Amino acid sequence: MASLAGLLQLEGHRISGSDKAAYPPMSDLLHALGIPVLEPYSESNLDPAPDLVVIGNALSRGNPEVERVLDERMPFTSMAALVREEFLKGRESLVVAGTHGKTTTTSMLSWIYQVASHQDAGLEPSFLIGGVAENFGTSFQLRPTHTFIIEGDEYDTAFFDKGPKFLHYFPDALILTHVEFDHADIYADLEAVKIAFKRLVNLVPRRGLLVAYDGSPNVTECISKAFCRVERYGFSAESDWQIRNLRHADGKTKWEVWQHGELWSELAMQLAGEHNALNATAAAALAAGQGIRKDAIRSALASFKSVKRRLEVRDVIRGITIIDDFAHHPTAIRETLRALRSVYPDARIWAVLEPRSNTLRRKVLENDLIESLRLADRVMMAGVYQQQRIPDAERLHPEDVVDALNAAGTPAELHPDATEIVESIAPQLKSGDVVAILSNGGFDDIYEKLPARVRVRQD
Repeated sequence: MASLAGLLQLEGHRISGSDKAAYPPMSDLLHALGIPVLEPYSESNLDPAPDLVVIGNALSRGNPEVERVLDERMPFTSMAALVREEFLKGRESLVVAGTHGKTTTTSMLSWIYQVASHQDAGLEPSFLIGGVAENFGTSFQLRPTHTFIIEGDEYDTAFFDKGPKFLHYFPDALILTHVEFDHADIYADLEAVKIAFKRLVNLVPRRGLLVAYDGSPNVTECISKAFCRVERYGFSAESDWQIRNLRHADGKTKWEVWQHGELWSELAMQLAGEHNALNATAAAALAAGQGIRKDAIRSALASFKSVKRRLEVRDVIRGITIIDDFAHHPTAIRETLRALRSVYPDARIWAVLEPRSNTLRRKVLENDLIESLRLADRVMMAGVYQQQRIPDAERLHPEDVVDALNAAGTPAELHPDATEIVESIAPQLKSGDVVAILSNGGFDDIYEKLPARVRVRQD
């Protein structure tokens, strides 16, 4: 929503918005753009009456602004519908979708096109990303060119449109990274998730291109009836874009990409982790399939920085490295901890988790969460965010996770909030430790509280 606000401002519209509690990095982005964010929600926020109200999918009936919009029949729409009408019509739509990796992959693909535009200005992309791409310093860009790159979210569109947002984007080319059960608040089971992705694949025209991960039976099922050209990427010998010789050395991740038994290119980037090599290979494959030069792809990946809140080093104090990662699913937590282990092989790695996403707040993937957290050396868990909104029978009980971790030999503690976690962990940290803070929200300002507490502790 913040990115859409920025795009609309570039078109000359006057924008304001409301939120319950805005937090970085998007609150910082909006402040820099001069777009006011009114807190909390209130009917008076709609004075004077706007020409159009864009209602985000976090809102539902009972919200005071939603109620006034309906009472007064103010014109309203959803984010995804407005993106389609204002920005995608008449452009080539390149969509990146999947349960994991889509924000980073969308950022990589956008940067590849940006670098390629140094030789051909017509390739400079417009884009809309669900995070701040550090190479651009923003999550959106609007250019009068043909290509629009967009992150395709499988979450529902709005309270009045329960279909996935990505069905509005009509991809001319599509990357599909992973398909797993997620968003337990809106999808009943994995089958429901797969149906959504199958519908997305069904929108790619015959002339289009679908680049899909080869290591997931769910992905294979979802693309099985595609009408367009399909290219697979991953580690399989049958992959169209096969990753070989992946290693992390000299502060960089390096690997080879092979096609049909021949070396296509050697690639390197600053980001760590097998999952990021997969993301980069997917972006490279789609870009190459759209005619982007190989040298531009190599150069872009080598100079790609990251996305805010994806393995972002927030501080290094007294030899202690504090990292922020946008954890939303047990698989994402697993890949984050694996990546950290490859970069900091000798470190004691702490996982500090706030169960905040609609999936992590439920017990449906509890066993997967326990297995992912076992990759850390120490675990600190907070209470479930807004636990009263989840029925007890469906809710994750962090004490069960902590008990299971301790029983399996991974020391773990449970604390009700960020403040108590900080007071417990700060005295235990020592030089060489790596602290991964895992949350898809503000986590009660722990990103500021922990460094401040470590700085003033008495050693």
